[in-house]
Order: sequence, then C-alpha cells, then structure tokens
Amino acid sequence: MSKTVANVMSHNPVVVRCETPLKDAIAILAERRISGLPVVDESGKLIGIISETDLMWQETGVTPPAYIMFLDSVIYLQNPGKYDRDLHKALGQSVGEVMSKNPITVSPDKPLRDAARLMHDKSVNRLPVLDSEGQVIGILTRGDIIRAMAAS
Repeated sequence: MSKTVANVMSHNPVVVRCETPLKDAIAILAERRISGLPVVDESGKLIGIISETDLMWQETGVTPPAYIMFLDSVIYLQNPGKYDRDLHKALGQSVGEVMSKNPITVSPDKPLRDAARLMHDKSVNRLPVLDSEGQVIGILTRGDIIRAMAAS
C-alpha cells in the first residue's frame, strides 16, 4: 500500500490571516521553527502562503528594473510590474501585502510520490493540504517526505 499525503502531512497547521501584522507572522515562524504559513480568509479558505522567501524582501530591499533612455523615452529592460510587486513586499506591514498568492495545493488522498514530484517540479518547499471545501487541514513539507522515506 503506497502512502498518501494524509499519512505524512502535519495536521492542523498554524495559519494566519491577511490582516495579521508581519511582525506577528515572523514571530510565529521563529518560535515554531517553520519556514512558511498558509494564509486564510475569514471562512478558513486558503488565499495565499507566506514564506521566509517572501519575508527576505523586508531585509534585502529591491533593485529598480534596468532601463535605457532612447529619444527621451525610458525603455525598461525588465518588467516594471515585477518591481512594483517586489517593492510592495519590501514595504509591506501585513501578511496580505507580502504573501504569495495562488499557492500550489494538494489533496489528502494524493499519493505521496505524486506530491513529492509536484514539489520538485514546481520548486516549492511546502504544499498546503486542502479538503473538498478548500479548508486547510494540513501542510506537507519536504521534511515530512524525507521523514516518511526514513521510516519505510
């Protein structure tokens, strides 16, 4: 019998809301020694995820996009919209301003092998586990998968 996500996920993960102050989310990550938190709306539905990567913008700041001047016009060599998003993350004060939207998710009955492949292919460190109503019921991390491999 192959393992499913439900067999190895962490149940009842800590979640935060959009309006949670960034300093509170950072404290939760540090205290619990975790690297990311699902972000839910008032009804508990997943709307994003906040990770250490999202928070790094707070410390590192942002680099304006490269551009050239041509005939009194500014021509951006990179997407200026990306700069706007990065700047928003660097200056954000709430989870909602900094979180990554539309995170990749998984269902609890998905085979663990498929979830591991999804994490590898999408280069993500965690997958929120959602029930059929879109409620966060768990989180699957790379560490959970490694522990499951070690146990078998």
